[in-house]
Amino acid sequence: MSMAYPSLARCRKGASTALLAAALVALPACSDQIIEPDAPEQQEIFTEEPNDVAPILEKSEPEDEVSPRPNTPSPAERPAPAAEPTAEPDADALKEALAITEDFRESFAHGTKPRDHQRYIVLHDTESDADAQSIIDWWDSNGNLVAAHFVVNKDGSIWQCAPLDAIVHHAGFGDTGHNNKYGTTDESYDDKRGTTPIGDWAADYGMNSYSIGIEMVHSSSTGAYPEAQLDAVDDLIAYIDAYYGFESEIIDHKAWRSGNSDTSAEFADHLAHYQAVRTHAAG
Repeated sequence: MSMAYPSLARCRKGASTALLAAALVALPACSDQIIEPDAPEQQEIFTEEPNDVAPILEKSEPEDEVSPRPNTPSPAERPAPAAEPTAEPDADALKEALAITEDFRESFAHGTKPRDHQRYIVLHDTESDADAQSIIDWWDSNGNLVAAHFVVNKDGSIWQCAPLDAIVHHAGFGDTGHNNKYGTTDESYDDKRGTTPIGDWAADYGMNSYSIGIEMVHSSSTGAYPEAQLDAVDDLIAYIDAYYGFESEIIDHKAWRSGNSDTSAEFADHLAHYQAVRTHAAG
């Protein structure tokens, strides 16, 4: 009796590799019929098997791929956010905050200073306890043609006597050799009206064309400079810096001409702070 072979196609469908191998081993027991190796249908089955089985043996379901996590830096490693650019101080706004009283007098201006000549802020004492307006009136009436760009009262109020770009006679003659020391020259921008030489020891003239003069109401008998006055000088210097777009060197009058009384001894620490940090106090 012959038995029909089970269909390998059915065995292959959905069969695992193990079941398919078992079916191939059991085939001789299922029939006593000799299979001709060149039978067309069977030959087709067996010649296809290496091609059909191999993919089954080799193919496996791919595991879900896990995308690598980005290399996220820790909070400590993250760069700090970029600082916001600092806005440049606005000269007009600073001047408005100072509430400066302008009292320009024709006798105070002695020419126009080119902006690139500005190099110094020279601090003075008025050597009087009279208020700013009284000082300005006296300057204008005495015929000496001397003044300063600003006068700062003890209460912090500020008076302006001439535009910043005007040459004003506040520094006068300096020690011989000081033009070279401070990089100033006696040039033609200054009309030099009212100037009088004071001796060979102080023959250099030039600082007026390179500076802004600030007078503080103070005399040697006054003692300490009031805080309100010093705060106003701080703000005035900040305004001058903003107006020109750079920081001028700060000196006092006696640095230009030795023997002057201004500024007084009580101002020494404040001057050092102005030169170091541009305010009257270190903090």
